[in-house]
Amino acid sequence: MTNPTVVFVHGALVRDGAWWWQPTADLLRTRTGIESRALALPSCGKPEQPERPDRPDQPAAAPAAPGSPDLRTDAAALRRALDGLSSVILVGHSYGGTVIAEAGAHPAVTNLLLVSSYTPAVGQAQAAIMSGEPDPVAVAVHEDGTVSLDGYDETSFGARFLQDADPATQRAAWHRTTSQSVAALGTPTTNAGWADVDSTAMVCLDDRSTTVALQREHAARASRSVEVPTGHHPFITRPDLVVDQIRAFLA
Repeated sequence: MTNPTVVFVHGALVRDGAWWWQPTADLLRTRTGIESRALALPSCGKPEQPERPDRPDQPAAAPAAPGSPDLRTDAAALRRALDGLSSVILVGHSYGGTVIAEAGAHPAVTNLLLVSSYTPAVGQAQAAIMSGEPDPVAVAVHEDGTVSLDGYDETSFGARFLQDADPATQRAAWHRTTSQSVAALGTPTTNAGWADVDSTAMVCLDDRSTTVALQREHAARASRSVEVPTGHHPFITRPDLVVDQIRAFLA
């Protein structure tokens, strides 16, 4: 039997999608031989920006403003990444789950793994999903139609989003945040791509970005859920836990 391909979909306000998933991709290959791909969402600035060779933790220049790409643009990019593949385990993080929903059903997708993510009903936008959070992530909306993190620096970003990672990883992650088209967060979904697909939702119990209550609300729509003792990015800090869930689909 041929191994499936794993396709990773990153969350909001970050660039260089492959970097975020690399610890899990490497461990997945070592343990299972499964290859993976990481999508770069068009709404999140310029993907795969080259880094300064003297400071690999910093980008060569500030990311270009992403302009007008929205949720539908991101979903179309995901569908193109799936076309031509015969069997896919689709893994989405945070806003990535909303992209998966909008992309709709695809014949190649056999399983979904949703990591601190969402299963939005048709008509829900990402901003609406987050509107009831008691301590929302602070963002600033700019005149060019983009939105970015507001009021964070390397230290406060690490403390909120990657408190269970080492300082070097927190620093590298901070330099991979970017602006995003505000339309991506305000576009209501027109599909529920998670429906009728075997799925596992990972609820991150130490997540300081998305409350456990909101995670559990969306996880209840998945086929099953598991709770893990991690922050918002277990694919960086505990890739073994993510790989375990992917391997469970193969059993």
